[in-house]
Amino acid sequence: MREDSLDYQSESERTESKAGVMTKAELVDEVARVVQLTKKQAETIVNIVFDSIVESLRAGQKIELRGFGSFRLRSRKSRTGRNPKTGEKVEVPSKKIPYFKPGKELKELINKSGGESGSEQTGTE
Repeated sequence: MREDSLDYQSESERTESKAGVMTKAELVDEVARVVQLTKKQAETIVNIVFDSIVESLRAGQKIELRGFGSFRLRSRKSRTGRNPKTGEKVEVPSKKIPYFKPGKELKELINKSGGESGSEQTGTE
């Protein structure tokens, strides 16, 4: 029933109602609208992009999208942690964590004056 109630709302009203979060489904809708494709075709494109990023990171590659940013892996060493419930010591294995570093142009576009979301940001940067 919730999806039915969204049919009459504009794109901006839908985005505002989600407290500033864009979902994958909304991204697919936007790609379909801008490129004038079916939602199924747009979903395929979005999935291919995401899958390509994941596979490149799994292969140890760094992804650089000029003007947007780069995806990299950071290695975390193994360590001894604690179970918060019991206080018992637990060995946490080493792992790789994906990391996104925004590009200069993306930062400038986000912080450009006149943007609606500029006053909403509470980031620590």
